[in-house]
Amino acid sequence: MAEATNIPGGSTTAGSIEVGTTGTGAQLAGPGTGRETAHPVDARVDAVASYDVADFPVPNGREENWRFTPLARLRGLHDGTAVADDAAVKVDVSAPAGVTVELVDRTDPRVGKSGKPVDRVAAQAFSGFQKAGVVSVPRDTILTEPIRISVAGQGGAAYGHQVVELGAFAEALVVIEHTGDAVLAANVEYLIGDGAKLTVVSVQDWDDTAVHVAQHTALIGRDASFKSVVITFGGDLVRLHPRVVYGSTGGEADLYGLYFADAGQHLEHRLFIDHDTPHCRSNVAYKGALQGRDARAVWIGDVLIRAAAEGTETYELNRNLVLTDGARVDSVPNLEIETGEIVGAGHASATGRFDDEQLFYLQSRGIPADEARRLVVRGFFAELVQQIGLPELQDRLIERIDAELEASVA
Repeated sequence: MAEATNIPGGSTTAGSIEVGTTGTGAQLAGPGTGRETAHPVDARVDAVASYDVADFPVPNGREENWRFTPLARLRGLHDGTAVADDAAVKVDVSAPAGVTVELVDRTDPRVGKSGKPVDRVAAQAFSGFQKAGVVSVPRDTILTEPIRISVAGQGGAAYGHQVVELGAFAEALVVIEHTGDAVLAANVEYLIGDGAKLTVVSVQDWDDTAVHVAQHTALIGRDASFKSVVITFGGDLVRLHPRVVYGSTGGEADLYGLYFADAGQHLEHRLFIDHDTPHCRSNVAYKGALQGRDARAVWIGDVLIRAAAEGTETYELNRNLVLTDGARVDSVPNLEIETGEIVGAGHASATGRFDDEQLFYLQSRGIPADEARRLVVRGFFAELVQQIGLPELQDRLIERIDAELEASVA
């Protein structure tokens, strides 16, 4: 198990921690460990950002941002050989009264407003979509019911683009659920007006053969707040890239994630928070569980505090629970600070097995081993499940976790 220490205000320390677990072992590499990592901190300050696929070379797996991803399993999304099928994905939107739902082309000024694609698959998705979905919540509107976006795979490859826009001082909860089978590359943009509050719950519950690669970018206005809860269960390969950009001062971002990788699955979450504006806050907490041979999870957390971002407060956390032999997780929190005038910054990463003392305690009180195991995993995820804010979805998630554990016992 490895931990990174907190960096109080005034510090200008940057660090990288990487944890790789294969069954029972863990590896720590980075400053202060006596064994420097061969892959330095990469907050993507100089990363290419472009709508043009030609600006990105076809990855070969040796690049920093592709080194963990099994390229052969992307089914052609990375090299342009995936041919889009208009019927591959069906998108349905259910929204309360007053919310505008549109299909627009790429010339609409809201498309691309949060920023450009930062890798080849995201650029391919931008070049390949036919119509972008735009969901708009008017200024000063406070929704009491969630907006629901269903993305149902019908088989085949698809490129998508979705924009969620909140006017100033609006409040909304958006639930995006991915199901079925597809090979999908997409960009999702969240445009959050001044003083607005947006919560997004993105659920990846694909069939076992699905491939999903997406860039999620939030542009946060003055004194606005954004909460993201990413839940990933299904799919052969899922690679998500949540990004946060601050449009003005006072913005707040809370990014939560929960993932459960089974045998043979590859679940990858790569976060980047760009603190380039003074007096903004961010908090990241992702937790994952893995079971089965060749279950693989990757978590990358990049936070950049630029020289102009005085008064920044940020923290990122990643925890992983390895339930069986043969599973592997790579956890890499990166924190790069260019100014000493901050409130505070820190990161932590830990990977380990079940706590035998917890299991013994429960079993000594008459709780069967399987039920004790279930209770420990539920407790591990409880804090993040509570962030969803929808009781029916929270109950479904707990049932899904229980089903995963029962399958492993069977």
